[in-house]
Amino acid sequence: MLTDLSQTDSRATQTFDGCQAAAHVAYAYSETAAIFPITPSSPMAELCDEWAGKNRKNIYDQTLIVSQMQSEAGAAAAVHGALLAGSLAVTFTASQGLLLMLPNLYRMAGELLPGVIHVAARSVATHALSIFGDHSDVYACRQTGVAIFSESSVQEVMDLSPVAHLAALEGRIPFLNFFDGFRTSHELHKIRVWDYKELAAMLNTEALNSFRERCLHPHHGKIYGSAQNPDIFFQAREASNPFYQALPQIVESQLDKINRLLGTSYGLFDYYGAPDAEHVIIAMGSICETIREYIDGVPERKYGLINVHLYRPFSIRHFSAAIPASCKKIAVLNRSKETGSVGEPLYLDVIAALSQAGRSDIQVVGGRYGLGSKDTTPGQLIAVYDNLCRDTPKNDFTIGICDDVTHTSLEYSEIELPHPGQISCKIWGLGGDGTVGANKNAITTIGLVADKYAQAYFS
Repeated sequence: MLTDLSQTDSRATQTFDGCQAAAHVAYAYSETAAIFPITPSSPMAELCDEWAGKNRKNIYDQTLIVSQMQSEAGAAAAVHGALLAGSLAVTFTASQGLLLMLPNLYRMAGELLPGVIHVAARSVATHALSIFGDHSDVYACRQTGVAIFSESSVQEVMDLSPVAHLAALEGRIPFLNFFDGFRTSHELHKIRVWDYKELAAMLNTEALNSFRERCLHPHHGKIYGSAQNPDIFFQAREASNPFYQALPQIVESQLDKINRLLGTSYGLFDYYGAPDAEHVIIAMGSICETIREYIDGVPERKYGLINVHLYRPFSIRHFSAAIPASCKKIAVLNRSKETGSVGEPLYLDVIAALSQAGRSDIQVVGGRYGLGSKDTTPGQLIAVYDNLCRDTPKNDFTIGICDDVTHTSLEYSEIELPHPGQISCKIWGLGGDGTVGANKNAITTIGLVADKYAQAYFS
């Protein structure tokens, strides 16, 4: 999906991939980084380490302190410790690496520490290892108490990653900021890039000073890591509720800062499509760009899309406001499989939210797509919308595969959407012949020297 750059956005343009975009923002707002490499998140940590080695300054006029640990568990523990000491800390991970961080995510959330974890979402190994992308790792974190925030393109990673850092600091909730592994993390895109002066201007210095005051210090002692008996644990667990209730509004206020600067309209849930749409898809991640592209190609259809940015905490008020009053049927697409459940996580959240919002009149079905980076094409989306148009839409479906065992799949045909004025090339390499490197150089040159809008993906 080739999204137009905002006409009011005056930032300089560069050709970045998703990992570069996230690292650019993370370096700006962080003082400490604890890292351990895992595909496809490794470039984020590598870039931060490289920039620190070159004495690059963050917005605090400091050089980021980078430490490589013995595992992702150690990286998360180091981030936890740095936050307790009053240092704004960050890490980067994916897949099993993220799962190794789970115990510390519970602690960071329980202790209201504003850490940020940037995740290039990747499949968790099940019957086989897959180094490619889906959302199974991110969904595994939804019970920990971390806020979960999503982007669907390289430009969105650049534009919206500041929200994770700013809202974590102001809301006192750690953030998991994620985008699709490979499909976004390794896609080269000509985008507009934040200047560090702009990022510094958005920082809430009062929230930063408050964080410093709460940290462990010889002059003001704190107790962390205690054990609690049944008489008090439950009450203390519920005491964090006000912070989570306030967080959606805090995130919205950070988005408002960005929207004013860029002329954009980012929200917790972004609606795109016909204002009187009857059939709506709800999804997270890079598929939203493909859905937008298909909707643009069929303006006569009453189709819509809700792109979820803030997944945790799930704001029923903001979600309900994003749904057109005309909506009759919804298809919720999950890039994961939760075996044995009555539905995948986002599907269950949508049903619960609609019930609590008094919109139980809307029929909801759920489907799975894109596991292990399986490509999701416009033809598959036609099948999803066509399924919604049926009197009795199929539930618990899959797209992009032929399930000849349990027959969950929707049939589809591939189509080509027209792109007037666009030149597209598919280049084949033999492997190890320099094709990828050469084409990265070429796309960067086309984007910057020739001043063309450029996009490239490598498979």
